Amino acid sequence: MKRLALAVALAFPLQLLAGNQVYEPLADSVRQRLSRLVSDRAPASLNFRSPRDGQRWLDAMEKRLAARMPDRKQRLELLRAVHYEALRSRLDPQLVLGVIDVESGFRKYAVSSAGARGYMQVMPFWVKLIGRPNHDLFHLRTNLAYGSAILRHYLDVEKGDYFRALGRYNGGLGKHGYPEMVVDAWQRRWKYDGPTS
Repeated sequence: MKRLALAVALAFPLQLLAGNQVYEPLADSVRQRLSRLVSDRAPASLNFRSPRDGQRWLDAMEKRLAARMPDRKQRLELLRAVHYEALRSRLDPQLVLGVIDVESGFRKYAVSSAGARGYMQVMPFWVKLIGRPNHDLFHLRTNLAYGSAILRHYLDVEKGDYFRALGRYNGGLGKHGYPEMVVDAWQRRWKYDGPTS
């Protein structure tokens, strides 16, 4: 019975909270900057002061993610990619984990009722706006690159206001609860006190 309740609890928020970013015209300079971020194909690598710091972060995050992603190889690949893409977009990797936690529950092939896709629930119009026709939003690195770049864009637009930026990321500033859920996941489930870069 507990498993059924957990499954329902995990599935229900996905339909209500999955990302539904809204198309907004972008200045050419913004579009070009975002396009560069989503088109990078350098290998995803951890960027820590020492390999030991990187391993500590991986160990801590991997333990927390194990219940959601049983396959260790997938967990490590996701965590390395999250760390890499988050830092490229000047985001806290734990914030990105909080967004993924709330948006898709760490389901690679999640699709919202609005059509948002993947781990970070990116709307397909972004591919036409800043990407290339061959960009697959279910591809791990592609999804994380888009989601991180979009969130960074909204943080810049909102001058660093996380609640307003997260509201935009989820499709509007009038929705209550979503930013709080992401910040709660970020601060409670994914908080990390050691060095993150």
